[in-house]
Amino acid sequence: MYGYWGKILRVNLSDGTIKEEKFDESFAKKWLGTRGFGIYYLLKEMDPKVDPFSPENKLIFATGPLTGTSAPTGGRYMVITKSPLTGYIAMANSGGYFGAELKFAGWDAIIVEGKADHPVYIYINEESVEIRDASHLWGKLVSETEEKLKEEVGDKNVQIASIGPAGENKVRFAAVMNNGHRAAGRGGVGAVMGSKNLKAIVVRGHKRVEVADKGKFMEVVREKIEKLKKDPVAGGGLPKYGTAVLVNIINENGLYPTRNFQTGVFKYAYEQSGEAMAAKYLVRNKPCFACPIGCGRVNKLPTLGVTEGPEYESTWALGANLGINDLAAIIEANHFADEYGMDTISLGGTLATAMELYERGLLKQEDIGGDNVPPFRFGNTEVLHYWIHKIATREGFGDVLAEGGYRLAEKFNGLEYFMGVKKQELPAYDPRGAEGHGLGYATNNRGGCHIKQYMISPEILGYPYKMDPHDISDEKVKMVILFQDLTALIDAAGLCVFTTFGLGADDYRDLLNAALGWDFSTEDYLKIGERIWNAERLFNLKAGLDPLKEDTLPKRLLEEPMPEGPHKGHVVRLKEMLPRYYKFRGWTEDGRIPEEKLKELGLEEFM
Repeated sequence: MYGYWGKILRVNLSDGTIKEEKFDESFAKKWLGTRGFGIYYLLKEMDPKVDPFSPENKLIFATGPLTGTSAPTGGRYMVITKSPLTGYIAMANSGGYFGAELKFAGWDAIIVEGKADHPVYIYINEESVEIRDASHLWGKLVSETEEKLKEEVGDKNVQIASIGPAGENKVRFAAVMNNGHRAAGRGGVGAVMGSKNLKAIVVRGHKRVEVADKGKFMEVVREKIEKLKKDPVAGGGLPKYGTAVLVNIINENGLYPTRNFQTGVFKYAYEQSGEAMAAKYLVRNKPCFACPIGCGRVNKLPTLGVTEGPEYESTWALGANLGINDLAAIIEANHFADEYGMDTISLGGTLATAMELYERGLLKQEDIGGDNVPPFRFGNTEVLHYWIHKIATREGFGDVLAEGGYRLAEKFNGLEYFMGVKKQELPAYDPRGAEGHGLGYATNNRGGCHIKQYMISPEILGYPYKMDPHDISDEKVKMVILFQDLTALIDAAGLCVFTTFGLGADDYRDLLNAALGWDFSTEDYLKIGERIWNAERLFNLKAGLDPLKEDTLPKRLLEEPMPEGPHKGHVVRLKEMLPRYYKFRGWTEDGRIPEEKLKELGLEEFM
């Protein structure tokens, strides 16, 4: 047995009980970590139909077996819960240093249950765990919270996962933040944390994460790092320009969503690109724990001082999607979104929905607060700075926006202008220019999400090989499934998906086998990914998912041809791909998982 087998901390905020639980190697071989642990406990212990804001919803912070090791990007952790935004599974990934510190403290996961009767934080100093009062921290921004907690516990080296005012006020797309600007962002996990009156988790540890064969493991790690450094994206573009290196690439390829996906070309894209950011504002890059890539940006604005970010998604969500091309304004908006603790993709998507509703006359000036409020017009930078605070604090019309784009569009009779899937706002790729990516959006377990099946890699960037973005063959559908299963595996291992620029499935097999002393094949590991994906799907089905209605895309992307650029005239031919996706998944024609598939994957206990 190695250090990975395995401890889970269970904290019940309702009655104050704190328990240590163990898991064995057979459990790890089935679920591996992060998303695997999270979905297992949600299915095992919770009714999927519970209200996401009820004390019965569980909030799980989980690491993987490679978290805290020297494996490239081995610092990831995930927050898993039922999403208040979608009503389905939420699994939000974050980097920085919190996940590694949790492993150094000797814990693989934390299961938070119940609800405190006043604001609290959890302080973990290895085996010592306390629930402490956080009333004095309620209402504080993320940076203030981190600063005060470090002073309070007397240790500047603690790692902290916390929420800002957005989480406290249960904004449905609130994030859990760590290291100031690292976000477990999507699905409203921060709102669930706020609903439990949990302001923060503070962790300190001094242990090492053991591996089965240290010499062999380090040999494999060096080999994989070398592969990443030689890759033109992982070793070139990302370190030099951050994830915003994609701005020009995606725009030139004609799928950079502009003005709420009305087109895929933004004429001012270069002005908000990674290259422009590096030329004007970059101080240095900033890697997460054990990361040889270092895509994080540290920027400096004359009006703001030093901050971090924005990443590609945030740059787009607060920029082109709103018709805004002022990079300084985007950086500043990203900064305050982090401070309040909000997912920038859903924030930008909600504001873009409001802008289109406004410009089409469905949302009127009197609805948003009268003449003293900046109008929701595309390109109006004032909207950014005015509404971020209002949304986080649910003031005035900010209370409506805090519910997310779907509920906003539903309220003002304009659901066709909500660009999302399963009530979650879409990210920065118009699938009319990458149809496999569109299938991935439609079938994603957490709704509108790019990162759990990044088909932009083969369809645009050529990883692992170039695929025609308008090929909708069986090979393309099977590739979507492979990317979904592989990403579930990478997440469960505790690594960053950016390693897929340079590494393939066999490389993850090598790292895991060397660390764990297993002799698994690549297929064995992909089966874990498939099990996790299907378990999450099962949770959604039990929560009420109607596949034939909800495994879909906005009408615009299915029926309105791209108006310009390289993909002019194209729509997403989802109806031609979805039945084959269900078939290749081994599901029924209506998108459900049959008993024989559940038994094949060892999920019969959840039938």
